[in-house]
Amino acid sequence: MGNASSAMLENIVQGSNCTIRKRFVKLDKDNSGTIERDEFLSLPQISSNPLATRLIAIFDEDGGGDVDFKEFVSGLSAFSSKGNKEQKLRFAFKVYDIDRDGYIGNGELFIVLKMMVGSNLKDQQLQQIVDKTMMEADLDRDGKISFEEFTKMVENTDVSMSMTLGMCAAVLPAKYLPIGRQLNVTDQF
Repeated sequence: MGNASSAMLENIVQGSNCTIRKRFVKLDKDNSGTIERDEFLSLPQISSNPLATRLIAIFDEDGGGDVDFKEFVSGLSAFSSKGNKEQKLRFAFKVYDIDRDGYIGNGELFIVLKMMVGSNLKDQQLQQIVDKTMMEADLDRDGKISFEEFTKMVENTDVSMSMTLGMCAAVLPAKYLPIGRQLNVTDQF
Protein backbone atom coordinates (compact mmCIF):
# COMPACT_ATOMS: atom_id res chain seq x y z
CA MET A 1 0.00 0.00 0.00
CA GLY A 2 1.38 3.45 -0.85
CA ASN A 3 2.03 6.19 1.70
CA ALA A 4 -1.13 8.12 0.76
CA SER A 5 -3.22 4.96 1.01
CA SER A 6 -1.62 4.06 4.35
CA ALA A 7 -2.30 7.52 5.74
CA MET A 8 -5.91 7.39 4.58
CA LEU A 9 -6.30 3.92 6.12
CA GLU A 10 -4.85 5.15 9.41
CA ASN A 11 -7.33 8.06 9.46
CA ILE A 12 -10.22 5.67 8.91
CA VAL A 13 -8.94 3.23 11.52
CA GLN A 14 -8.56 6.01 14.09
CA GLY A 15 -12.11 7.30 13.52
CA SER A 16 -14.29 5.86 16.26
CA ASN A 17 -17.66 7.17 15.12
CA CYS A 18 -17.75 5.91 11.56
CA THR A 19 -20.17 3.54 9.88
CA ILE A 20 -17.40 1.03 9.16
CA ARG A 21 -16.52 0.79 12.85
CA LYS A 22 -20.17 0.30 13.74
CA ARG A 23 -20.45 -2.49 11.18
CA PHE A 24 -17.28 -4.08 12.54
CA VAL A 25 -18.60 -3.98 16.11
CA LYS A 26 -21.89 -5.50 14.96
CA LEU A 27 -20.04 -8.37 13.26
CA ASP A 28 -17.81 -8.92 16.30
CA LYS A 29 -20.52 -10.84 18.16
CA ASP A 30 -18.27 -12.03 21.00
CA ASN A 31 -16.76 -8.54 21.55
CA SER A 32 -13.24 -9.91 21.15
CA GLY A 33 -12.08 -6.97 19.04
CA THR A 34 -11.71 -9.23 16.02
CA ILE A 35 -14.05 -10.96 13.60
CA GLU A 36 -13.55 -14.71 13.53
CA ARG A 37 -14.38 -16.98 10.61
CA ASP A 38 -17.75 -18.07 12.06
CA GLU A 39 -18.72 -14.44 12.66
CA PHE A 40 -17.95 -13.63 9.02
CA LEU A 41 -19.94 -16.66 7.94
CA SER A 42 -22.95 -15.45 9.93
CA LEU A 43 -23.53 -12.95 7.12
CA PRO A 44 -25.87 -14.52 4.57
CA GLN A 45 -24.06 -12.64 1.78
CA ILE A 46 -20.81 -14.31 2.79
CA SER A 47 -22.01 -17.75 3.89
CA SER A 48 -23.86 -18.33 0.63
CA ASN A 49 -20.85 -17.24 -1.41
CA PRO A 50 -18.76 -20.02 -2.95
CA LEU A 51 -15.60 -17.98 -2.33
CA ALA A 52 -16.32 -17.20 1.33
CA THR A 53 -13.18 -18.89 2.61
CA ARG A 54 -11.04 -16.96 0.11
CA LEU A 55 -12.62 -13.64 1.08
CA ILE A 56 -11.98 -14.30 4.76
CA ALA A 57 -8.38 -15.30 4.03
CA ILE A 58 -7.80 -12.08 2.08
CA PHE A 59 -9.22 -9.90 4.83
CA ASP A 60 -7.04 -11.79 7.36
CA GLU A 61 -3.81 -10.17 6.14
CA ASP A 62 -1.59 -11.52 8.92
CA GLY A 63 -2.95 -15.07 8.70
CA GLY A 64 -3.91 -15.03 12.38
CA GLY A 65 -7.28 -16.66 11.84
CA ASP A 66 -9.32 -13.56 12.57
CA VAL A 67 -9.76 -10.04 11.22
CA ASP A 68 -9.00 -6.98 13.33
CA PHE A 69 -10.44 -3.55 12.55
CA LYS A 70 -7.44 -2.39 10.53
CA GLU A 71 -7.60 -5.54 8.36
CA PHE A 72 -11.36 -5.06 8.00
CA VAL A 73 -10.94 -1.50 6.75
CA SER A 74 -8.08 -2.51 4.46
CA GLY A 75 -10.15 -5.34 2.98
CA LEU A 76 -13.19 -3.14 2.45
CA SER A 77 -11.14 -0.37 0.85
CA ALA A 78 -10.90 -2.39 -2.36
CA PHE A 79 -14.70 -2.29 -2.60
CA SER A 80 -15.02 1.45 -2.03
CA SER A 81 -16.21 3.56 -4.93
CA LYS A 82 -13.15 5.71 -4.17
CA GLY A 83 -10.81 2.73 -4.48
CA ASN A 84 -8.67 2.82 -7.59
CA LYS A 85 -8.59 0.16 -10.27
CA GLU A 86 -5.25 -1.23 -9.10
CA GLN A 87 -6.58 -1.80 -5.55
CA LYS A 88 -9.55 -3.67 -6.97
CA LEU A 89 -7.34 -5.72 -9.28
CA ARG A 90 -4.97 -6.59 -6.42
CA PHE A 91 -7.90 -7.80 -4.32
CA ALA A 92 -9.24 -9.89 -7.21
CA PHE A 93 -5.72 -11.28 -7.80
CA LYS A 94 -5.51 -12.30 -4.13
CA VAL A 95 -8.68 -14.35 -4.54
CA TYR A 96 -6.71 -16.65 -6.84
CA ASP A 97 -3.26 -16.37 -5.17
CA ILE A 98 -4.02 -18.85 -2.40
CA ASP A 99 -0.43 -19.31 -1.19
CA ARG A 100 0.27 -15.55 -1.28
CA ASP A 101 3.45 -15.96 -3.32
CA GLY A 102 2.53 -13.23 -5.81
CA TYR A 103 1.58 -15.65 -8.57
CA ILE A 104 -1.44 -17.70 -9.62
CA GLY A 105 -0.49 -21.27 -10.40
CA ASN A 106 -2.47 -23.88 -12.32
CA GLY A 107 -3.56 -25.59 -9.11
CA GLU A 108 -4.67 -22.35 -7.47
CA LEU A 109 -6.72 -21.37 -10.49
CA PHE A 110 -8.32 -24.83 -10.51
CA ILE A 111 -9.20 -24.65 -6.80
CA VAL A 112 -10.80 -21.20 -7.04
CA LEU A 113 -12.74 -22.01 -10.20
CA LYS A 114 -13.88 -25.27 -8.58
CA MET A 115 -15.23 -23.23 -5.67
CA MET A 116 -17.12 -21.09 -8.16
CA VAL A 117 -18.61 -23.80 -10.37
CA GLY A 118 -19.03 -26.52 -7.76
CA SER A 119 -20.24 -29.73 -9.34
CA ASN A 120 -21.55 -28.04 -12.49
CA LEU A 121 -18.47 -29.23 -14.38
CA LYS A 122 -16.43 -32.40 -14.28
CA ASP A 123 -12.87 -31.91 -13.06
CA GLN A 124 -11.55 -32.78 -16.51
CA GLN A 125 -13.66 -30.04 -18.14
CA LEU A 126 -12.58 -27.54 -15.51
CA GLN A 127 -8.93 -28.48 -15.97
CA GLN A 128 -9.27 -27.79 -19.69
CA ILE A 129 -10.55 -24.29 -18.89
CA VAL A 130 -7.70 -23.78 -16.43
CA ASP A 131 -5.11 -24.97 -18.96
CA LYS A 132 -6.51 -22.70 -21.68
CA THR A 133 -6.54 -19.75 -19.28
CA MET A 134 -2.95 -20.44 -18.24
CA MET A 135 -1.81 -20.69 -21.88
CA GLU A 136 -3.45 -17.38 -22.76
CA ALA A 137 -2.58 -15.45 -19.60
CA ASP A 138 0.95 -16.72 -18.87
CA LEU A 139 2.71 -14.42 -21.30
CA ASP A 140 6.28 -15.19 -20.19
CA ARG A 141 5.62 -18.96 -20.13
CA ASP A 142 6.94 -19.49 -16.61
CA GLY A 143 3.98 -21.66 -15.62
CA LYS A 144 2.27 -19.07 -13.44
CA ILE A 145 0.33 -15.83 -13.78
CA SER A 146 1.91 -12.70 -12.30
CA PHE A 147 -0.11 -9.68 -11.21
CA GLU A 148 0.92 -7.89 -14.41
CA GLU A 149 -0.24 -10.83 -16.55
CA PHE A 150 -3.48 -11.02 -14.56
CA THR A 151 -4.02 -7.31 -15.18
CA LYS A 152 -3.57 -7.81 -18.92
CA MET A 153 -5.95 -10.78 -18.87
CA VAL A 154 -8.74 -8.77 -17.26
CA GLU A 155 -8.03 -5.37 -18.85
CA ASN A 156 -11.28 -5.43 -20.81
CA THR A 157 -13.42 -6.02 -17.73
CA ASP A 158 -14.72 -3.07 -15.78
CA VAL A 159 -13.22 -3.90 -12.41
CA SER A 160 -14.14 -0.54 -10.88
CA MET A 161 -17.82 -1.18 -11.58
CA SER A 162 -17.86 -4.85 -10.63
CA MET A 163 -16.00 -4.37 -7.34
CA THR A 164 -17.91 -1.83 -5.32
CA LEU A 165 -19.58 -2.27 -1.97
CA GLY A 166 -22.71 -3.17 -3.91
CA MET A 167 -21.11 -6.09 -5.70
CA CYS A 168 -17.79 -7.71 -6.37
CA ALA A 169 -17.46 -9.98 -9.37
CA ALA A 170 -14.76 -12.53 -9.82
CA VAL A 171 -12.66 -10.88 -12.44
CA LEU A 172 -12.19 -13.79 -14.76
CA PRO A 173 -13.42 -12.85 -18.22
CA ALA A 174 -16.72 -14.50 -19.09
CA LYS A 175 -15.15 -16.37 -22.01
CA TYR A 176 -13.30 -18.51 -19.45
CA LEU A 177 -16.35 -19.31 -17.37
CA PRO A 178 -18.24 -22.41 -18.36
CA ILE A 179 -21.63 -20.90 -17.71
CA GLY A 180 -20.82 -17.83 -19.81
CA ARG A 181 -20.98 -15.11 -17.21
CA GLN A 182 -19.00 -13.65 -14.36
CA LEU A 183 -19.80 -15.13 -10.99
CA ASN A 184 -20.45 -12.99 -7.94
CA VAL A 185 -17.82 -13.03 -5.24
CA THR A 186 -19.84 -11.18 -2.65
CA ASP A 187 -22.77 -8.89 -2.17
CA GLN A 188 -23.16 -6.01 0.23
CA PHE A 189 -21.58 -6.17 3.64
